[in-house]
Amino acid sequence: MKKTAIVILNYNGSKFLKQFLPGVIDKTIEIADVWVADNCSTDDSVSILQNEFPQINLIVNKENSGYAGGYNEALKQLDYKYFLLLNSDIEVADNWVQPLEELMDSDENIAACQPKILSYLEPEKFEYAGSAGGFIDKYGYPFCRGRLFLSLEEDNGQYDDVQEVFWASGACMMVRADLFKQYNGFDADFFAHMEEIDYCWRMKNYGFKIMVCPSSKVYHIGGGTLSKKSSKKTYLNFRNNFSLLYKNLPDNQLVKVFIVRLLLDGVAGIKSLLQGGFADTIAVLRAHLYFYKNYGKLREKRHQLKQQEVNKIYKRNIVFDYYILRKTKFSELNKEDFS
Repeated sequence: MKKTAIVILNYNGSKFLKQFLPGVIDKTIEIADVWVADNCSTDDSVSILQNEFPQINLIVNKENSGYAGGYNEALKQLDYKYFLLLNSDIEVADNWVQPLEELMDSDENIAACQPKILSYLEPEKFEYAGSAGGFIDKYGYPFCRGRLFLSLEEDNGQYDDVQEVFWASGACMMVRADLFKQYNGFDADFFAHMEEIDYCWRMKNYGFKIMVCPSSKVYHIGGGTLSKKSSKKTYLNFRNNFSLLYKNLPDNQLVKVFIVRLLLDGVAGIKSLLQGGFADTIAVLRAHLYFYKNYGKLREKRHQLKQQEVNKIYKRNIVFDYYILRKTKFSELNKEDFS
C-alpha cells in the first residue's frame, strides 16, 4: 500500500482538472494514490472525472462545506500515513512527492510541510499562497518567505533551505494523517481561508513542527475559486484571522493583541473606503460582527484547546515594516525578531 494519498478538493473546477490533473497523474501515480474529492460541484466535474480519468479515485461530498469542511469529510474516509492536499489549479514538477515524504519520515514531530510554491503565470516568481513557507507577526498578519503582502520576489534560490516555519500553505500541504484525525482536522467553521494557519498553530501549540521543503516545487495559478479582489475573500480573511487569534493566543497576549487589531482593522476599513472599496469596508465590519455574535462558540473552542508560547512568530508588526519602513522582502527582516 502506498503511504501517501494526494487529495484534490474540487468545486466547479472542470477546467483546471482537464488542464492539470493529467500532469499530477503522470508524475505521481507510481508513488502515491491520487484522489479527487468533489465538493458538490454543479458543473460537469464528476462526469469528466468518471469518464476521462478512470485511474484516479473519486469521493463525492454530499454538500459544499468549503475547503475546511470538504477536506474533513473526504479525509476521514481514507487510511494513509500522509495526506497531500493539492489545489486543482496547480502544475506539479518532477520528483515533487518524494522530498516531502522523506522530510516527514525524518522526524515524527513534523505535523505538516509544504513545497516551494511558485507562480504558474510567472514561474520565476514566488506565488502568493505560501511561497517558501508562511509566518505571522505578533498581531496575526500572515506573510511568507518570498512574499510580503503583494510584493512577490523572484526565486533566485535565496530560500532553498529546509526550515521550520509557522504555517504551511493549504494550496499544497502534506499532513501527518494520524495527527490530522486526532486533532479534528480543520475548523469547519472557517469554510475557506486561513484554516491551514489555524491548523498549523494548533499543532505548534501541541508541540509539533511545521516545515518547508524547497526541493519539492509546484506552480500555482491562485485565485481559482475567489479572486484576490473579492470582498467575500476580504470578509473570510478578516473573520477567520480574528477567530484563529482568539482560539490560539496565550492568555497573556490576548487582550493586548485584540486592542491593537481593532485599531488596525479600523484603519484598513477607512483606507478601503477612501480608495473606493466600499464593499471591502463592509466586509471588515461584517467580520467583526461575526466574531461578537459567535463569541460564546469561539470561547468554548478556546477552552477545549491548548495555548502556549510558540516559536516562529515575528515579534514586530509586519504592516508597519512594510508600509512605513518599506521592507518589501523577507530577507530584509531581522532574523532575531522571530521568536
